[in-house]
Amino acid sequence: MTNNANKTAFYWDENCFWHGGGNYAQMAQVGGHVQPLVSGGLPEAPETKRRLKNLLDVTGLAKELVMRTAPACEQTDLLRVHPEHYLDQFKALSDSGGGELGLRTPFGPGGFEVAALSAGLVTSAVETVLTGEYRNAYALSRPPGHHCLPDWPNGFCLLANIAIAIEAVLAKGLAKKIAVVDWDVHHGNGTEAIFYERADVLTISIHQERNYPLDTGDVEHIGKGNGVHANMNIPLPPGCGDKTYSETIEKLVLPKLIQFEPELVVIACGFDACTYDPLSRMMCTSETYRTMTKQIMSITDGKLVAAHEGGYSELYVPFCGHAVLEQMSGSGIRAKDPMIDRAVQQQPNERVNAFHSSLIDEMVVNFL
Repeated sequence: MTNNANKTAFYWDENCFWHGGGNYAQMAQVGGHVQPLVSGGLPEAPETKRRLKNLLDVTGLAKELVMRTAPACEQTDLLRVHPEHYLDQFKALSDSGGGELGLRTPFGPGGFEVAALSAGLVTSAVETVLTGEYRNAYALSRPPGHHCLPDWPNGFCLLANIAIAIEAVLAKGLAKKIAVVDWDVHHGNGTEAIFYERADVLTISIHQERNYPLDTGDVEHIGKGNGVHANMNIPLPPGCGDKTYSETIEKLVLPKLIQFEPELVVIACGFDACTYDPLSRMMCTSETYRTMTKQIMSITDGKLVAAHEGGYSELYVPFCGHAVLEQMSGSGIRAKDPMIDRAVQQQPNERVNAFHSSLIDEMVVNFL
C-alpha cells in the first residue's frame, strides 16, 4: 500500500482533447443539403471533457485528487481485443492523414496514437486500483470506447477502452472476475459483444431503449454459452429521471453485482442521460450521477473505476462529472450546479415514475 491508497486518481492527457476529424454536422455528414455547422464536427467534441478538467481546477477539487497521465496501450494489449488486420488498417489510415472506419468514427493524423492513449488511461486506472495504489480512479478517456466491436468501430468509438483494460489485468492475474456497469444513455454494444460468451466478466448496460444502436440492447440478450446470465440489458423508455435511475441501480444492478462478486466494478461513465443532452431524451441531473456512484460504492467499499464515455452538453457534463468525483473522493468541495433547480422541476411526475417502476419490477422478475 502507498500513501495514496485511500485517494482518488484522475487520469487525463491533453493529447486526448486533440482528437478530431470528419466533416459532420451533428450526426449527418456535410454535403448535399447539409450545411456545415459553425462549431463543426460530431457531438463527440473535446470541450465537454476539457471543461470537466477545467472545473476541477477552478473548484480546487483537482488538488485533492492524484492527477495522472499514463502510457498508451502497447500492441500486445490491443491485440487481446482487436484483430491485427483492424489495427493495421487503423494505423495506416492514421499515418496517411486520417479518415474514417466503421460508422461515425472519423479521426485525423495521429488518431491511432490518441486512441491507444485513451485506452491506456483506462488500463492504468484499472491496474492501479486493483493493485491498491489508489482507492478508486477516474479516467477521462477520449475517444470513448463502449460501442467499438473488435473489428468495426462505431458511435465515436475507435478502440474498446474498457475491454482492453479488463483483458490486460486478467492476463496479469490481477483479477479473476470484473463487472462493467454502463450507464451511458446508449447501449454498450461493443463491451457486450466482446464478453458475451464469457463468465468472468459481467456486463450491465442501462440505456435509453432504441436510441443507439437501434438493433441491440434488448432484455432477452443475457449472454451465450459460458456467458449466459453474465450479460444484463436494462432498456428504459425516454423520460426517465432521478427516481427511475436510482431505483434501477437499487433493484437490478446492486443485486446482480452482489450475486456475481466481482473484484472490481468498472463504470462506463457516460453523462448523456442528462436532461440537457442533445442525443437523448432522459432526465438525469448531476445529483442522479452522485446518487448512482454512492449506491455502487456502498457495496464495493469505495473501490471503483469510472471510464468516461459519452455526454454532449458542454454546459452540463462538467457538473455531472464533478458530482461523481466529489462522491468518489469523499471531498467536501462542491461545484454549484447552475441548472439543478430547473432540472429538478423538470423531473417526471409520480404517475410516470410509477409506470417506470412497474417496468423495473418486471425486469426484476425476469433477471433475478
